[in-house]
Amino acid sequence: MSRNWSLILVVAFVLGFGVKSYFDQQQKVAPKPTPSAEQPILFGENEQPVDIFDQNDPRIRIAYFGFTRCPDVCPTSLAMLAGALNQLDDATKAKLRPLFISLDPERDGAKASAEYAHYFHPMIEGLSAPLDITKSLANRYGVIFRKTELKDSQLKYTLDHSSYFYFLKPDGTLITKVPHTLTPAPIVDAIKTTTQGQ
Repeated sequence: MSRNWSLILVVAFVLGFGVKSYFDQQQKVAPKPTPSAEQPILFGENEQPVDIFDQNDPRIRIAYFGFTRCPDVCPTSLAMLAGALNQLDDATKAKLRPLFISLDPERDGAKASAEYAHYFHPMIEGLSAPLDITKSLANRYGVIFRKTELKDSQLKYTLDHSSYFYFLKPDGTLITKVPHTLTPAPIVDAIKTTTQGQ
């Protein structure tokens, strides 16, 4: 009887130790990071995931939020951004990462967003992501947008949205923002200010 009891204790100890070791090991396995407003993963050219806040990339981000079917505001803004980039020397351009982020992922996939952005300037990255990611990112900088239904239109809806260029540090911290403009000059001025000392 005592021998059987000893055997039961040994088996229980071994099982208990094995279960504890398993759970300890499970806790050491780090979960994969999920996209969030702090670490948003968007998609760009060739449907590749893009970490816009990769801190190994020291460039200043110039983010513009819009959509490819925008009739006037977005094309004008991206043309002004392109005009500003065309006025810069190569050394200054190397300090910048211009981004067009679609607020309309329902219609703007990564490919469409990239093609649209490149139409204005090859430096501008066109990006798209699921709406929850895009909305969190937009809210972070106070971007206002809403869907407006269009009756008797093939477009079905449009987006009303605020129009700013957001100058961001690599970690996403807002440096400054430039409102919608009909001349590249304010964007050029902001670029010169934010890249000084870099």
